[in-house]
Amino acid sequence: MAYRAPDPVQKVKHRRDAALHALVGGVPYIQHLGITFDRRGDELTAVLSYDDKLIGNPLLPAIHGGVTAAFLEVTAIITLSWAWMWEDVESGAIAVGALESGDLPRLPKTIDFTVDYLRSGLPRDAYARARVNRSGRRYASVQAEAWQDNRDRPIAQATAHFLMPRRDG
Repeated sequence: MAYRAPDPVQKVKHRRDAALHALVGGVPYIQHLGITFDRRGDELTAVLSYDDKLIGNPLLPAIHGGVTAAFLEVTAIITLSWAWMWEDVESGAIAVGALESGDLPRLPKTIDFTVDYLRSGLPRDAYARARVNRSGRRYASVQAEAWQDNRDRPIAQATAHFLMPRRDG
């Protein structure tokens, strides 16, 4: 068996960034809300950039609860999908060209989603991370947490269960 040299660092970084960009870019609602993802290795941090359209109660002002829930759900789905396709991205089994042309893997489907609102989301950027507790062939359990200035003071947290897409299509 012949030794295969590892891919250069820039090629691996480009493949990872292209895969994440394609995954996020395939969902127009993510762009509508202004959510971006900061990737450090296999860890993702979602960023909800502040915009006046996100305010639900202008008297407080506070970010709309539906926006907060959507932010947590998007974070959970993208994190779960990223973890699910990580091995294929790392091995090069997923071609960057295919991703960029729109040939994306199917996203998990939400079975249930529960949000605990812990405090008002202030009119500023928010951040979120999700942790995959269990991911099998058919089912996954994910927890997500959103915060603003201090990660130790979350504005909301969520528990979600997803139906995983079949690998064969």
